Amino acid sequence: MSSKRREFFKSSSALALSSAISPEIFADFLPNKAQTNKGNWDQGTVRHILPTVNDTQMLIKVSFNTLQNKPPILKIGTQKVIGKREDTQGECWSFYQDNLVPNKQYLLNLTSSSGKSLCETWPLKTFPAPQEQTKNFRLFIYTCAGGHEIHGFLPSKVRNQLLKRGLSFKPDAVIANGDHVYWDLLAPVGSTLFAKRPESIAYAGSYERSSQVLGTSNEDVLKKAAGSQITPVYGADLRSTPVFFLQDDHDYFDNDEATDEVITFPPSYFMMQLARSTQSLYYPEFLADKGRPLGLPWSSAKDKAAGVSESFGTLRFGNLAEILLYDVRRSQTLAGPSAVYLDPEVERWLNYRTTSSSVKHVVHVPSNPPGWTAGKWGEWYGDVLGKDGKLTIAEKKPYWQEGWLKQHDRIMTAIHSKQDRIPLVISGDLHAIALGNMHRSGNLDFSKNPINVLLSGPIGSRPGPNGWPSGRRGTGAKPSLYLDFVEEISPIEQHGFTIVDFTEDEIKIQMFKWDIKTQSVADIDQLQPFHTKVLSKK
Repeated sequence: MSSKRREFFKSSSALALSSAISPEIFADFLPNKAQTNKGNWDQGTVRHILPTVNDTQMLIKVSFNTLQNKPPILKIGTQKVIGKREDTQGECWSFYQDNLVPNKQYLLNLTSSSGKSLCETWPLKTFPAPQEQTKNFRLFIYTCAGGHEIHGFLPSKVRNQLLKRGLSFKPDAVIANGDHVYWDLLAPVGSTLFAKRPESIAYAGSYERSSQVLGTSNEDVLKKAAGSQITPVYGADLRSTPVFFLQDDHDYFDNDEATDEVITFPPSYFMMQLARSTQSLYYPEFLADKGRPLGLPWSSAKDKAAGVSESFGTLRFGNLAEILLYDVRRSQTLAGPSAVYLDPEVERWLNYRTTSSSVKHVVHVPSNPPGWTAGKWGEWYGDVLGKDGKLTIAEKKPYWQEGWLKQHDRIMTAIHSKQDRIPLVISGDLHAIALGNMHRSGNLDFSKNPINVLLSGPIGSRPGPNGWPSGRRGTGAKPSLYLDFVEEISPIEQHGFTIVDFTEDEIKIQMFKWDIKTQSVADIDQLQPFHTKVLSKK
């Protein structure tokens, strides 16, 4: 790594520590307290509820404000599900049920083992069966909802307000694409921003890396560090809306960084424990899908429900839409020309589903965005911040693997090749909102069926200047120089989200943004799309 790049990271870290946005802007929301988000629904002793469904199954994660010494019981219609304890103290539970009827709304009733009601009943509907003729599907998608107020992140209640605005459009499903937690442990810059700060240690303590996570003091640290970034943001507001949580680098408790001191990925065993434990405690894994092999990495683990996958998911809504979700961090390799982000079997699954004719729309949702780059290490592209302060591919990016770009090209080729389908990729990670289309990658010509690429927008992120790529990295997100890429909306570094509507012939994209500099928190409740794009094959 060049001395100039080292000095930039050092100064960036120091500046970020000193330039968090003034908390007076959020005076009504501070100090940080657990938000119940009750509204008119009686949340009882429940802290948070996050459900996911497919056409015949439900998986629901619940945490409580009071410990449950005996398994609580969830009634789904007439079926009784005994809770599975996910922590060692009785605070976090999961409920799994299969053999449900497709496209049916069930009434859910959560009680203690003795029959005492723990919260008000609520409805939750299964998805249509894969072969069912379906006319409409609405998706609410965003990224980067994590972060703690002690680190200068947007207060949980403000993030919850953005979440509620998205939910007000009555989506059929929600995708939360990565970075639900920011508590970096080893990365040279990230750790000084998060885990190694004195206030972080005073608040949550420190991990003992040689110990297990659950059942040791590490469990308490995890709940304080991660749980406090998730449960106040969601509460029980998504209890009737299926949600799909995809993990990215920070969910393994580190930033994707590579220096002479440390390379943070592939994840170490301790990072894997933290990622798996956070997921087990707080948000649902991906349910089984007939079109997704049971033997993909981190799928069908014995401590999970049958066929559940931790890193690779499918959102299938009738015969109308299939959303392919994939985490690039767990299976990435550092093998130079043959390096991959995704295990070869995962790539084969993606290729098979992408070229399948059994569904009208197929959309890719990776945790790592194609199209744009901010010059950071763990990207598809080799663009790096050059000596002149601009992104370049003329200089070598330290520790970047050329095989990652080869895999990118294979996946993009598969998406482009289905000429009768609208090619669309939606991702997050870059803390920005953007829309464009890819016409070429290297020598590959996609111009006859350009790939539409969308950055969905971050619900969270640090509001100060160094919460965005341009402040942290010295450059905003820009199209990679490997590509011919046309930007319709250049990356906007503001909080936001996207609503996507699928019909038989069209995909309608509505993009929302909230500018903390010019808009009040009250304005969130009236947000309207600042840009609308209709994609069609007509």
